[in-house]
Amino acid sequence: MVKLKIPEHQVAGHQAKNGILGPLIDDSGKFYKPLQDDERGSNELAFYTSLYSDPRIPTNILKFFPSFHGTQTVDASDGSGLHPHLVLEDIVSNYTNPAVVDIKIGSRTWHPQSSEDYIRKCLQKDRESSSIKLGFRISGLRSVGPTNQLWQPHKKFLMDLSVDDVMLVLRKFVSSDGNVDEPDCVFGSRVFVPILEELLELKKWFEVQTIFHFYSCSVLVVYEKDEKEDEKKSASAVVKLVDFAHVVDAKGAIDHNFLGGLCSLIKFVKDVLTGLSDVQTSNPKA
Repeated sequence: MVKLKIPEHQVAGHQAKNGILGPLIDDSGKFYKPLQDDERGSNELAFYTSLYSDPRIPTNILKFFPSFHGTQTVDASDGSGLHPHLVLEDIVSNYTNPAVVDIKIGSRTWHPQSSEDYIRKCLQKDRESSSIKLGFRISGLRSVGPTNQLWQPHKKFLMDLSVDDVMLVLRKFVSSDGNVDEPDCVFGSRVFVPILEELLELKKWFEVQTIFHFYSCSVLVVYEKDEKEDEKKSASAVVKLVDFAHVVDAKGAIDHNFLGGLCSLIKFVKDVLTGLSDVQTSNPKA
């Protein structure tokens, strides 16, 4: 039997603590996500099952999705016994000290075919958060500073960030210590330059793809804060798409909801990088 444990770097979604059903990981780089009992579970399983054999999806785009290793029935984290799980790539397994941010993309996190009750709940969250006004919301993030201090803002704080708040949070995300008021952005260029390239590559596909509409899907950004480990290619800054329980057939239409949110996020990343360039120009010795 594979020995499973709670992932310490999970920043959003149901966490496998205090008797709650949540994801688990093993020591071989696999992430075990509980398969939901309703159509959300069957939808996500169907998406992963067909993803890597779908000829309509370009090879360069597949790198943005976690690798899929089928399903496996293992002991559930809530103590309820055996439960089927999706077996996915543990995205942070190659990192020594990963910094992680989960960004839910789209001003609308529900699709029109959803139940009225589900739409009502999602609409309330979208209105109470930055989703509608910015096209995305930061669901969670986590990083550990040079003296092992954890920076993990509370989800309630992250729910309704202003434009200035998002800029500050993104700058703190690429700083040595997110807890300080004035972020140093020491990882800024090293992280956001390659991340911007990946987001632009993803945007190029979303500008033409009419296969799927990705509702309530997140962009996960991960980078290595251990500078010795960062030299390894396996631990470079990456973008991954996660959470596909609400992916629907696009029926030949562009996914403007996701594309709009992605463009908004790209604008914020560009603005952070522009701010770094301005600082370096005004203070060349920095």
